[in-house]
Amino acid sequence: MRVAVTGTPGTGKTTATERVDADLDVVHLNEAVQEHGLYDDVDEDRDSVIVDLDAVREWLGDRDDVLVESHLAHHLDVDRVVVLRCHPETLETRLGERGDESEASIRENAESEALDVILSEAVDRHGVESVYEVDTTDRTPEEIADCIDAAVDGEREPSAGDVSFIEYL
Repeated sequence: MRVAVTGTPGTGKTTATERVDADLDVVHLNEAVQEHGLYDDVDEDRDSVIVDLDAVREWLGDRDDVLVESHLAHHLDVDRVVVLRCHPETLETRLGERGDESEASIRENAESEALDVILSEAVDRHGVESVYEVDTTDRTPEEIADCIDAAVDGEREPSAGDVSFIEYL
């Protein structure tokens, strides 16, 4: 099985996937992109790399029993997609506390979250029957990991569109 755990930066992907019990190899894609040079260019304005998804797909190969964590993981060929969501105001606080993003980037991420950007992309690519949405706003990392495990184990029904933060806009 191949599982993507995706979501806007700050929704808790890395922290939660470090606690997942599923018998899958966890790949923190952002680390792999840096470590293996899986990018085309650098966006100086955003101080980030432009990931080469074809290179990522080639690097992953036909590996099974893998959980890929990244805000880009939903662009890969996977069996299930867990989209972590977080209220945009909480997201702004989390990203601000990390101290590694500009105010413009924080605002852009919060607006993207309110507009369901990653959820919409995941549903467009994988279909509603393969997407599991989890609101992380008031959950602990362990609770989020339990939700991911339930999706992996088939103990949870697919869900998309259950979470709405449109009032933020």
